[in-house]
Amino acid sequence: MSKPHIHPALEQFVAATAGRNMTKAAYVAVLAGVVMMVLLTVNPAYEAAHHSVDSVLWACLAFFVFEWAVRLRHAFLAQRLGAYALSFRGLVDAVAAAAVPLAMILGANPKTAWLLGIFWTLKVVPGIPGLRQLRRVLVLESGPLLSVLVLFLMVLFLASVAEHFLERDVQPATFGSVPAALWWAIATLTTVGYGDVVPITLLGRMVAALVMICGLGVFGLWTGILATGFAAETRRDNFLKTWESVSKVPFFAALGPSAIADVTHMLRTMDLPSRTMIIRKGRVGDCMYFIADGEVEVDLPGKKVRLGEGAFFGEMALLGNNLRSANITTTRVSRLLVLDLVDFRMLMARHPDLAETIDAEARRRALENE
Repeated sequence: MSKPHIHPALEQFVAATAGRNMTKAAYVAVLAGVVMMVLLTVNPAYEAAHHSVDSVLWACLAFFVFEWAVRLRHAFLAQRLGAYALSFRGLVDAVAAAAVPLAMILGANPKTAWLLGIFWTLKVVPGIPGLRQLRRVLVLESGPLLSVLVLFLMVLFLASVAEHFLERDVQPATFGSVPAALWWAIATLTTVGYGDVVPITLLGRMVAALVMICGLGVFGLWTGILATGFAAETRRDNFLKTWESVSKVPFFAALGPSAIADVTHMLRTMDLPSRTMIIRKGRVGDCMYFIADGEVEVDLPGKKVRLGEGAFFGEMALLGNNLRSANITTTRVSRLLVLDLVDFRMLMARHPDLAETIDAEARRRALENE
């Protein structure tokens, strides 16, 4: 009697495992495996619960072997076995499943072999949303980043040669060669400053001070380039998401692409859960809302009105009466487009037809509410 219930669940689990995304079970296996691997290195904890630790580690390994086998079978049936095996995900799956057993087969100590379980953490990398954005930023900003890298290497080697020349006679053990001086240069240029190797001559310390300042400048440049790239990429993503939401609103359907782009720059998106109050009666209003997706409920005297996708509300506060006249709450998960007062006036000036439509709708609702 239980087979009809178990089989579909197992089939669904296998299908989810064969997919590209991490399953909840995979996240649990990675977390449990890494925690047990850490406990393995703590002798008192391992001695107290070594049976449990070993059992969890073997269970996690068995899951990753099963996951790898399922994905290999799925890739073989889809005639994409080579592409999967050579992809980042395929290589990570292979290492996660085979590294620990292979190390044991080759004679490694079990405690040492289980340390290779750290590769399990790589399985979550493809599922991190921001990595795609980071990769795009690195590609787009590769030129400036490489230029700063060249500058970093130049300062690094110049500092090493200078300190070797100035300190080799007084500290031959630490600055006797350029490769030996490189350790000091890296620690100083990255502003880590371990203090295990320091110049003692006056000129040597002057060079060290200059290197420290250069280190701050170089890493400041890297940070600025990455921050600017991320900001630009975030603006681009937000623009595309807002464009998609704007294009779904019938109110803007008559606008051309340039006008929609103009509107998109002015609007900001707001994602709200169900039963969230957006507007409270009697409060001062400074923005209006367009419903890109979802539904809201307007609590009017004696009745409640529901507005769906494509409708707008809150315009009365921008047309003269800045006090909200009703409570408005989401009835389900909704995405709203918000237009602030200043942007509203600019938009109405640029698109008089929109101004007339909003004004006509505002008059109609005012008559209904009387």
